[in-house]
Order: sequence, then structure tokens, then C-alpha cells
Amino acid sequence: MTRLSDFPISARWPAQHPDRIQLYSLNTPNGVKASIMLEETGLPYEPHLIDIMRDETHTAEFLALNPNGKIPAIIDPQGPGGEPLALFESGAILLYLADKAGQFIPVDAARRWETIQWLFFQMASIGPMFGQVGFFNKFAGKAYEDKRPLQRYVDESKRLLGVLDGRLDGRRWIMGDDYTIADIATLGWVNNLITFYEARELVEFERFANVAAWLERGLARPAVQRGLKIPGRG
Repeated sequence: MTRLSDFPISARWPAQHPDRIQLYSLNTPNGVKASIMLEETGLPYEPHLIDIMRDETHTAEFLALNPNGKIPAIIDPQGPGGEPLALFESGAILLYLADKAGQFIPVDAARRWETIQWLFFQMASIGPMFGQVGFFNKFAGKAYEDKRPLQRYVDESKRLLGVLDGRLDGRRWIMGDDYTIADIATLGWVNNLITFYEARELVEFERFANVAAWLERGLARPAVQRGLKIPGRG
């Protein structure tokens, strides 16, 4: 029988509570998907700070858990059949935790797949495009003389915000009255775009009133506020 101590990552980041879900992450837009979800569900967990600025995602111990070298990743010591389950990819983690907790994903099959569709929209479109805006507007890409790459990603981010704004027209959450993993996946990215990435004016965020109101509702949730800070650098 596999135990938590059998995973190499547990030697570098030891568990103080080995009976809890182990979260290996940092409070980036992808990382907070997992921490917000764990806070929302109330599932017991233990967070471990993985400092990407110190390249800790490329240590042998972390790569043994996620060969792609990205956060977040989890180990659930009480996975299916009572065996530990290790997972990476934030979307997969959200789906797993939703099923484990029986929360934040519809039971109805059609609505479940519609929710997953919007989760994939974030994973495939919003995350990659907003991240490129951040790179070219705030980080190393800012020094590039050729501004066409920045403009390309700004234009695409505006288009995606328009898609989300249309979806939220007349809806409180992405799935209507139901707050789901689609919202949890997307909130951190939209918030990051207009705060940490400093792109509020660049993407003309005020044009997207439905998105702005949805973001305000999301940020007002106590679990979201907690999850956005976990795990922080202290």
C-alpha cells in the first residue's frame, strides 16, 4: 500500500498533517484555483509553499510529482479506494476536488458538461492570453521594442473579456445562480490581469461591466479572500 511518505516530495516538504490533502503551490493565478477551492469546500488540507522564483518546481522532488514543473499539485492521502492520489494541472485538481466534496459542480449531466466547458475556456484561452499580457506589459517582454506581440495579446484579451461579459449578461455567476469551479478557475486570472499585471487601462476593463460586477461578487467571498493568500511567501 502506497503511503504519503513514499512520495519524494514529502522528504523536501514534510507533512505536519499527513492525513490531510497536501497542496504544493504558490498564490499565482493558477495556484489560487486550488487554494480557493479547498477553502470553499472545507476539505482539510496542508499548504506547502513552492517558490517558483527559486526554481523549486524544477527540483527532483517536485518533478517526481509533476514532471511538467508547474504549480499547483496535490497529494490526497485518502484518494479513490483509500489509496493516495497525486494530481497536477489546476483544472484536473478542481474537477477532482469538486467530485470529492460534492460541491461546486452540477449533478445534472448536461449542466456538468457546460461547467466543464467554461473551465476549459479558462484553461485554454483566458490563462494563456492574460499571462502573455503580463509578460509583455510588466515583466521581461516590457523591454521589447517591437510592441506588436503585446498588442496582439491585449486585443485577444479584450475579445475574451467580451466573451465572458456576454456570458455573464443576466447571470450572477458563469453558470447562472450556481457558483462553480468555472468561476473559481477564472476569478484569480481576471483579478491578476487588472492588479498585478497592471493592465486595467490597457484592456479597457471598465467596458466590461458584467465582468467587473462578477469579479466584485467573487472577491467578496471570504473563502476567495483567504485562498488568494495561500500559500503566500509570508
